[in-house]
Parts: sequence; C-alpha cells; structure tokens
Amino acid sequence: MTDRNGVLIVEDDLDIREALEAVLVHHGFSTFAAENGEVALDRMRSDATRPYVILLDVVMPVMDGHELHRNLRGDPELCDIPIVLLTAHSRGDDDARAMQADGFLKKPCDRDTLVAMINRFCKPD
Repeated sequence: MTDRNGVLIVEDDLDIREALEAVLVHHGFSTFAAENGEVALDRMRSDATRPYVILLDVVMPVMDGHELHRNLRGDPELCDIPIVLLTAHSRGDDDARAMQADGFLKKPCDRDTLVAMINRFCKPD
C-alpha cells in the first residue's frame, strides 16, 4: 500500500501557489506543490508518497490540467487520487463536470471554502 500525505497544489502562478500553501499550512495541512502538470506527474510517479488530494489549476504551460487529469486517470497507481479543479475560467464548473473532478473551486476562492473543500478529502496533520 502506498503512503498518503498532504495536498498537492498544481498551479503555475507562484503567488497563487504560495498563498494556497500558506492558507493550508496555517490550517494544519501538509502541502507540496508543482508549477505544472508535468512536474506534478513526474513527482508522483517517482515518490512513494501520494497526496490525499490534488488541487489542480486548468490553464498552465507545459502540461495543463486536462492533460494531467487524463494521465492520472490512465495510471492504475494514481487514478484513485481525488482531484479538485481550481480555475478562474468562466466555464470551470463545466470543465469540472466533464472531467468528473471530485470538487471544484472558482478562483479567487475564500479561505473558508478552500479549507472546507480540502477537509472533504483529508484532515489536518
């Protein structure tokens, strides 16, 4: 069995990524981050620890959220990790439904909504 730990934040905007990490760490969650889908996928495939949940931006360079989602769902080792879509895209809720994401947050989201969503998938350390 693979160990689970924390929240993986996949977000290309450094300021947003750091703000999300700060809020979650303040609320007792472990976090780790990746600036795009390719970095996230490489890390998950090479690390024995899997996140409890992935907070996933949609629009990113190198590998966007859609492509990362397809890769995760096609990988038997990673397909069961819940994904919460995080996007400012006006049709983000449609993307979340089409991808069968486990949750959806519209940017910007307030800290209480973020923490409540993450609490659905993991508890603070």
